[in-house]
Amino acid sequence: MAFPTAVNDQITDSVSQANLKVLGDAPAMGLGSLFVATSQALSNAAHNATFAQQQAVTTSQTVNVQGLSTLYSIDTASTGVSTGMILGLGTYSKGQ
Repeated sequence: MAFPTAVNDQITDSVSQANLKVLGDAPAMGLGSLFVATSQALSNAAHNATFAQQQAVTTSQTVNVQGLSTLYSIDTASTGVSTGMILGLGTYSKGQ
């Protein structure tokens, strides 16, 4: 003790030790909170990346189906126009 007080020395020592323990634990608690926040942020980033990849695959499948549908419909339309011209159904100009 630096100077004598009216409080028992053992009490002041125990309070001082408790205060020092709190000060000593503060950096560890701060780092623990930092690690938890960082891990949550990385988990959210991984989840968002997975979700974005799933959406990209869905979009890719949609584009593929639309492309195939367009290819098939072009064939059907040209066959229909040719058949109509052969049978003389309707008037078709050479530009169509």
